Amino acid sequence: MLLPAHLLANFTGWVAKKNGRGSRPQAFVFPPMSSVEPPTQTNNGARAHLHRERLQLAVLCWTLFTGGWNDGSNGPLIPRMQQVYHVNYTIVSLIFIFQCFGSTVGAVGNIALIKRFGFGKLVIFGACLQLVAYAIQACDLPFPVFLLGSVINGIGGAVKTAQANGYAVGLSTNAELKIGLLQASYGVGALIAPLAATQFAQFSGRKWAFYYLTSLGVIVINTINLTLVFRGRTQEDCLADIGQEFREKEKEGNKGHLRQILSTKAAHMLALFLFVYVGTEVSIGGWIVSFLISRRGGGAATGYVSSGFFGGLTLGRVILIPINKRLGERRVVFIYGVIAIGLELVIWLVHSLIGDAIAVSFVGLVMGPLFPIAITHTTKVFPPWLVTGAVGWATGAATVGAAIMPFVTGVISNRAGITALEPVVIAMLAIMVLSWMLVPGTQIEATEVVVEEAQSKTDSDEKSSVGEQSLPVLSIADGATD
Repeated sequence: MLLPAHLLANFTGWVAKKNGRGSRPQAFVFPPMSSVEPPTQTNNGARAHLHRERLQLAVLCWTLFTGGWNDGSNGPLIPRMQQVYHVNYTIVSLIFIFQCFGSTVGAVGNIALIKRFGFGKLVIFGACLQLVAYAIQACDLPFPVFLLGSVINGIGGAVKTAQANGYAVGLSTNAELKIGLLQASYGVGALIAPLAATQFAQFSGRKWAFYYLTSLGVIVINTINLTLVFRGRTQEDCLADIGQEFREKEKEGNKGHLRQILSTKAAHMLALFLFVYVGTEVSIGGWIVSFLISRRGGGAATGYVSSGFFGGLTLGRVILIPINKRLGERRVVFIYGVIAIGLELVIWLVHSLIGDAIAVSFVGLVMGPLFPIAITHTTKVFPPWLVTGAVGWATGAATVGAAIMPFVTGVISNRAGITALEPVVIAMLAIMVLSWMLVPGTQIEATEVVVEEAQSKTDSDEKSSVGEQSLPVLSIADGATD
């Protein structure tokens, strides 16, 4: 049996005295017991942190899965909606524009409310809004009420997606891999949703709307998981559960934090890229079925082509990772963009249903890695304390793009015919490639953020004294060097 340190030390001293070695023996000094952590306890703590981290990641993956499920369902259902509601391409495209409005509200509200309510409450709030939206849409009510559901769905989806991506970027270990898993989960949701939606689209009467009961079940599971795992806590508390520290700079006032993000051109360029990319992705997934039915003579089963597109999207986010690393992630965006344009030319010019369906799948394959690459690129461009906010801003723009660009595509298709889909998509891809050229390839200097914010303060308050103007600049500069 081992004796406590203080008893063993006393015993050593007594033995020394007994043997006549002096009244002040040189006993072995043990470290304080509080500073000694048994190896078993350390290992158990690490395992517990790893288990909780995996659980959190699984819930976030399901959250992104629901986003893919929502975006992937439109393609097979749009032709059915036109039949049920007796509307043309322009009118049915209003589901995108109303969702765009909701997404805009959600993106702005997410940044404004994050400091007040925190990660846990906001992500659960977004899921609850989607519960309400799907409950409305499952009732097969008049089209204006269906559009109301799209608004609510847009708000909830924007808040939830921004929070999930921002949390993943805040992870300190293997963040790139985890973001890739999240985006692959989105692709899986977008892959499975058209398979289910195609079946419901063939039902007669009001039964087609029962698809949204399936969506409701998916969101119920998501809401329960988010509540049980994150329990409405802040990101700082949730990261502490897995043994990771919250970035100190992100604890500061939200007002200054948002101002720094909006004052950097890099944030807007990245937001523009994701706006165009996600808008193009959802436009292809949402309208390619209508194009193939109208121009290539496809039947009801053509809805599965949308699954092929999102299946390629999912695979691309996994199997192309080695190529991305080898060629360089910034360079492969240009390569994949050019390949996607070439494949879209094939779909436009080659009149073959099977050939076009295969080309659509390969478009998804090369477009798949672009979103995760852009998200992880934020860590290479922005100072650490701006990364999470920049991701929230960019993904908010992406959510808006997912709503507004398919609407624009629908309006053009209604006026010029569905044949115009492919030229429009090719133009979108070209804009996407050009916008990536505007995104910086290296990290912006911390001083750049300071100078831009200081300049904006100087312009807005020219009458302030020099000393008063310099104080906020020094505060930011000191924080940037921490």
